[in-house]
Amino acid sequence: MRIPLIAGNWKMYKTPDEAKFFCERFKELYKDTDVQALICAPAVDIFAVAEAFKDTDIKVGAQNVYFEKEGAFTGEVSVDMLKASGCEFCIVGHSERRQYFGETDETVNKKAKALIEGGLRPIICVGEAEEIRVAGTQNEHVRSQLKGAFAGISSEDAKKCVIAYEPIWAIGTGRVATPEQAGDMCSFIRETLIEMYDEDTADEMIIQYGGSVKPENISDIMDMPEIDGALVGGASLDPEKFMNIIDF
Repeated sequence: MRIPLIAGNWKMYKTPDEAKFFCERFKELYKDTDVQALICAPAVDIFAVAEAFKDTDIKVGAQNVYFEKEGAFTGEVSVDMLKASGCEFCIVGHSERRQYFGETDETVNKKAKALIEGGLRPIICVGEAEEIRVAGTQNEHVRSQLKGAFAGISSEDAKKCVIAYEPIWAIGTGRVATPEQAGDMCSFIRETLIEMYDEDTADEMIIQYGGSVKPENISDIMDMPEIDGALVGGASLDPEKFMNIIDF
């Protein structure tokens, strides 16, 4: 049985004080559900968020990591640093990282392997740009991303990974893939995982949808049988909105 995972991606928002304020308010609103809640915070906020949530079952994650254990890599953060700060998850390969910072399928693969080795769970992002969707080649594009991201990762380690399908044309645009579009792609992703591994492995893996998720559309998204959660951007910055999404 896959437990739905609703993850907030704060992107480059909230100072540590603002993060603490969010956490205190969110804890007032939070109630036990059948959903696992997760906040992926900026690196400078992670410790504060982890401290605020230490007596709850709310998980904490990061938005990026470097694949080397340590060294002269100015500005980067290692798996061990994230783990020591309280992280259990880390996003890798988000389209913004790919678009603005040169993330590739190869670096996503290295980061995923480093996270698994260090005991953290990768949230591996895949998704197509609008021109790829218009051309009708989105399946081939996402299959290629999956194969690159999971190259050399065993079946047992793959089960520790989460996949987030985020159509780039729906991220931060207010546009959202229809539930059917999102469901069809998440179904295709699971079929591809069966090809890459086996049915048991694919059946255990959580596949999220991300892209302008909000309280108004989360129920329709989660009604799709192959969608196991959401990676939420802007709506996760507001504790009331994020709780409404979790409590779909």
